[in-house]
Amino acid sequence: MTRIIAFESSADETSVAIVEDGHTVLSNSVATQINSHRRFGGIVPEVASRHHIEWITRVLDDALKQAALTPKDLDAVAVTYGPGLVGSLLVGLMGAKTFAMAHHLPIVPVNHLAGHIAAARFAGKIEYPAMALMVSGGHTELVLMREENDFKVIGETRDDAAGESYDKVGRLLEFPYPAGKIIDDLARKNQATVKFPTAMAHDDNYDFSFSGLKSAVINYVHNAQQRGENLNKGELAASFQNAVVDALLGRTKRALENYPVKTFILAGGVAANQQLRQTLTALLEAFPETTFLPVPMQYTGDNAAMIGAAGYWNYQAGIFSDLDLNTDPGLDFDLLSL
Repeated sequence: MTRIIAFESSADETSVAIVEDGHTVLSNSVATQINSHRRFGGIVPEVASRHHIEWITRVLDDALKQAALTPKDLDAVAVTYGPGLVGSLLVGLMGAKTFAMAHHLPIVPVNHLAGHIAAARFAGKIEYPAMALMVSGGHTELVLMREENDFKVIGETRDDAAGESYDKVGRLLEFPYPAGKIIDDLARKNQATVKFPTAMAHDDNYDFSFSGLKSAVINYVHNAQQRGENLNKGELAASFQNAVVDALLGRTKRALENYPVKTFILAGGVAANQQLRQTLTALLEAFPETTFLPVPMQYTGDNAAMIGAAGYWNYQAGIFSDLDLNTDPGLDFDLLSL
């Protein structure tokens, strides 16, 4: 039995969790900053790092209390060191180092993206080879895992990530930040009336592009406003979301056809999108040898439990760091050599 305490502070969530054997969450304390950033329409790095400083010891105490454990009951400290906002990452990293040093525990460095994928372990066992569609505010990637803890990108966004495009369109439509859930809810209640373009639909690769879609929506709205037309935001949300989901499904289907896998994982903040979950469930029916394993809804956003899950993989592999571990804001997986 291995118990890992994990620290996550890569963006605007301050979180500490305790995870047992990589798949059982004993506690997961999360302090969100949404209300602080909402007035700015997005994350302000300086504001985020200040909030992390304010909350890091509180969520640490809460995580230990939830699990009814003491530091003596723990085996290691896992921490996100990238990617993310450098100021935010530093707060979690220093908190983890201090805790590890005070209690003589080893430090396990964790890639934030690996954490999102590892959170699928809270839904079930991952059989290999596996593939993950990682969809968040900063990343949209198709990741191949030929074995545990081995990540290779086979497709990625050329510009905006899917989640980023949701927030930009949300600001355009005057929705409060974060706009993803609002657009998803509206899309499921309305009909799509506009056919927005799906970029790179016929390209022979697995890459994504959402910048053109964002621009198409902006141009459509501005043209309608100039003509004095009343916009139906529900229908516009449905039209936009259809284009996003179509792009994600098209690349996913092509990747599954060319890389047969036993498990397909949906991970990242946008994995909470109901339409995306439903359409992927339908798509996977055409691949009966592949089990669909979406990350549980409560772990799709940034949280320390997912870092504990990925930290367990590194712990088992003997991947540790010294106290000189630094942040890597641009950290990513390696590209697959084709």
